[in-house]
Amino acid sequence: MTELIVAHTAIPAMGPAAVSKVRALEAIARKLPQVPLETHHILHGGLYARTIRIPAGVTITGALIKVATVLIVRGDVLIYVGDEEPLRLEGYNVLPASAGRKQAFATLADTHITMICSTEVRTVEDVEREFTDETEILGSRSHADRNHVVITGE
Repeated sequence: MTELIVAHTAIPAMGPAAVSKVRALEAIARKLPQVPLETHHILHGGLYARTIRIPAGVTITGALIKVATVLIVRGDVLIYVGDEEPLRLEGYNVLPASAGRKQAFATLADTHITMICSTEVRTVEDVEREFTDETEILGSRSHADRNHVVITGE
C-alpha cells in the first residue's frame, strides 16, 4: 500500500524570473514530439478537480495558475517550483499550492496529479478561465477528445 504523505510546506507562488524559466522550457518542449494526456474533470459541490496521468519519463509544463489550489500527487516526480532545487515527490502527497505559479514536472515513474480549487461556475471551460489566463495551452483544449467530464450540478 502506498504511504500517505501530507506535505508540511506549500508550493509557493513563483517570481517573474522563475516563471520565465518555465516559459523558456515550454518553448523548447513545443518543438518536440508531444504526448497527449487525458484530463479527468469533476465539478461537484463548489469544487473543481482536474486529474492527469503523466507517463514515466515525460516532462510537461503547466499553465500559469492564478488561484490557490490543493495538489494531490501520486507517483515519482520532480517539480520545478522556483529558484530552489526541484521538489521531488514520491508516493502519495497532498500539498497546498499558492496562486501565481507555473510549474514544470518531470516524471520518474507514472504519476497522477490532481488540482482542486473552489468555484461557482458550471462548465469546465468557465473554470479553466478562472484558474488561468493561458487556456490555449491546456491539453484539455488541444485534445478535447481526451477529456472525461463529470458535472453533478450539486
